[in-house]
Amino acid sequence: MFIVHDLGVAVLFCIVTMLGWGSWANTQKLAGKDKWPFELFYWDYAIGVFAFSVLFAFTLGSAGSSGMPFLDNLRGGSSSAIWTAVSSGVLFNISNILLVVGIDAAGMAVAFPVGVGLALVIGTVKSYVLAPQGNAGLLTSGVVLIVFAMVMSALAHRRLGKAAKTKPIKGLVFSAVAGCLMGFFYPQLLAAVSPDFNTRAIQPGLLTPYTAMVLFAVGLLASNVVVNTIFMRAGKFTYADYFRGSPRLHSLGFLGGCIWMLALGMNVIASGVAGPAISYALGQGATLVAAIWGAFIWREFTGAAKSTWTFVTLMFAGYVIGLILIGMASL
Repeated sequence: MFIVHDLGVAVLFCIVTMLGWGSWANTQKLAGKDKWPFELFYWDYAIGVFAFSVLFAFTLGSAGSSGMPFLDNLRGGSSSAIWTAVSSGVLFNISNILLVVGIDAAGMAVAFPVGVGLALVIGTVKSYVLAPQGNAGLLTSGVVLIVFAMVMSALAHRRLGKAAKTKPIKGLVFSAVAGCLMGFFYPQLLAAVSPDFNTRAIQPGLLTPYTAMVLFAVGLLASNVVVNTIFMRAGKFTYADYFRGSPRLHSLGFLGGCIWMLALGMNVIASGVAGPAISYALGQGATLVAAIWGAFIWREFTGAAKSTWTFVTLMFAGYVIGLILIGMASL
């Protein structure tokens, strides 16, 4: 089993998480909302998450002499740990879909900061309580700055006149529920992982990161049968619509899921050295990566007034300084 012992490598893995979590949604943009609605895209995404978790488990999770191989660990996992990991996937899946509903109702500028901001605060605090590693003051300061950056992002988008959509209250409610659920999925996942997974002396019944990720993906994919089917019917889409999709559209969703799971895998593996709270907070710096994509690749702020760019500058400053403080908290 591949494991990480060096803090520098762990921080690097968290940066990979940032890049992956901040970039996977580009595959949905490439697919095009009009040609391939989220409800249909999300099936391929969920399949990609599961497929990559299995690939992870039978390669890095089974090779080498360190730790415990995937199949051995799965056979020795307790029912409690297994269901804890599966339920974390269910939590994430529901929260992720609800966040999209919130964005559709209230707009990106309102829903995203509320949902991801709540997830960041809840997930980081909960993870730190479970495993208090790192400098609490620096970690808190970094989280506050990232939340500040999210608010600046919301104000910048609002200046563009794109945020004011119908049913903002409905969007806020969906986003708040999504953020609360998303904030708990990561601590829930790590609760199933043995804190000493980097040795063969794993606590009886607990899991390695690779086993936990496969079970997480099982929970995500299984719950999608119920949750996404409900949203498909609400959007008047059928499974026939899904199977009519082109190979290119299906491959984009699948790639998006693989990228997201790669990011989660790097994050959970790094948590054994950097600590769960720091790993999760750094990973949620993905909002910085998403902001860079939006501002400089998709050109969301083209033609914006100078006052809008003031908020954009403050947004980037908050993200960068906040992430540096979170990184320093691990030293």
